[in-house]
Amino acid sequence: MSGETMSIFSPRLAARFDALVKKYPVKRSALVPMLLYAQDEVGYLSDAVIAEVAERIGITELDVRNVATYYSMLRFKPAGRYNIQVCTNISCMLRGAYPLLERFQEELGIGHKGVTSDGVFSLEEVECIGACCWAPAIQVNYDFHDDLTPDHVPGILKTYRSKAEGAEGTAAHA
Repeated sequence: MSGETMSIFSPRLAARFDALVKKYPVKRSALVPMLLYAQDEVGYLSDAVIAEVAERIGITELDVRNVATYYSMLRFKPAGRYNIQVCTNISCMLRGAYPLLERFQEELGIGHKGVTSDGVFSLEEVECIGACCWAPAIQVNYDFHDDLTPDHVPGILKTYRSKAEGAEGTAAHA
């Protein structure tokens, strides 16, 4: 992108993208990391995100979408502030992942790929988060929680709801 073009990304992320494309001999190699960083900042891969990423690395928006649709961790719709991923792969499944997932669904009132009405939580069933030795496990954004039972769910939700309320209170007083 030229220096004159406005970015939808923060200056910090735009600079990170510039450094990434210089790091790889082929700019396209930076695509997946760029999409992950963009999703972290924006919340999902909007049309504007896809357009700017495509422009930054010199490929078509269709090329970006084709790659992005391959990866289940990339989203095209907004998720909650805290995205809860419940692993239901074999190790977690055998150690109680489905009752755990059901408890999250009951407590939150949403299903797979759902978002609570207040936007604080989203929930999804995922194949593997790489915590098989400590099954069943979940990931909330980048935080792992393992060796869980359905009885752990209310406490986990309370912790993240408190964080969300604290952040809102801080933002309101800023």
